[in-house]
Amino acid sequence: MTFAEHLRTLHGLPVHTLTGTDAAGLPAAGDVAWRLDCFAADEMPFDELWRGFTQAVDTRQVRALVLGPWWDDEYAELRPALELILADAARFPALRALFLADVTGEECEISWLQMTDVTPVLERFPLLEELGVRGGDPNGVGEEALTLRPVLHEALRVLRFESGGLPGQVVRAVGASELPALERLELWLGVSNYGGDATVADLAPLLAGGRYPALRHLGLQDSELQDEIAAAVASAPVVAQLESLSLSMGTLTDTGAEALLNGQPLTHLKRLDLHHHFLSQAVAERVRAAFGATGTEVDLSEAQTARRWRDEEWRYVAVSE
Repeated sequence: MTFAEHLRTLHGLPVHTLTGTDAAGLPAAGDVAWRLDCFAADEMPFDELWRGFTQAVDTRQVRALVLGPWWDDEYAELRPALELILADAARFPALRALFLADVTGEECEISWLQMTDVTPVLERFPLLEELGVRGGDPNGVGEEALTLRPVLHEALRVLRFESGGLPGQVVRAVGASELPALERLELWLGVSNYGGDATVADLAPLLAGGRYPALRHLGLQDSELQDEIAAAVASAPVVAQLESLSLSMGTLTDTGAEALLNGQPLTHLKRLDLHHHFLSQAVAERVRAAFGATGTEVDLSEAQTARRWRDEEWRYVAVSE
């Protein structure tokens, strides 16, 4: 699933978009991931859509929620909608998965999605196992800025931040959090022009190993620092415990690929995802040969070519604006 697509499944459940709040004909509450989309519901204001949803569906059985477009004006400000969800947290004892902002670029650019502090989600839903967050306005301040505070959460298994510019503060908070059950972590780091100010040093706690004993998949993606990240990963202790690694969607060049080839063994990985890259054909073939010989699945699709701008080469990430 990419930013150009809507979620199809969440927590192993098919996503069902609510188009009306008539209880007749709706799926059983626990059989689908419920997607709330004001556009699909005839531009119904979110507070009305939410109220109708909680009346039509047995919220005690809901296992997964997906928040689609929630705004009814020009500002895609998450906070009011999220506050409604959090206020009703006690009505969702079975909720195990939540995805915030299942929105495509045609509906709203990812950098226009005005997020907020998502820490209360983890505080109000202590049994939540999956949390996905998409968006982040680089001009957002205060309650409209994407924020995370370090937390202790014993149930969370999957954490995913998708952004064209993930704030370094969020990356540092992830690294400072205690998430003993975390199995999958995916961070779209983005670019500095859209607020992505995380550094390789900010990733150090994630790469050191030991903090997340259950971690099996790590994605450090969509970065203009992809070569530097690859070099750090090449000697990172956490790699030994992984089954899959993604350094995709960014500006990875031969320099980063050489670091991976010359670093610690990665052949224990079941999958190495490097799609959307800037590798030369020769180095790409070396990567295929090195990992293919040991059975590691390598994704080297979406090869890119650097563009020229004022006698300089320019490389771009997959998702920024």
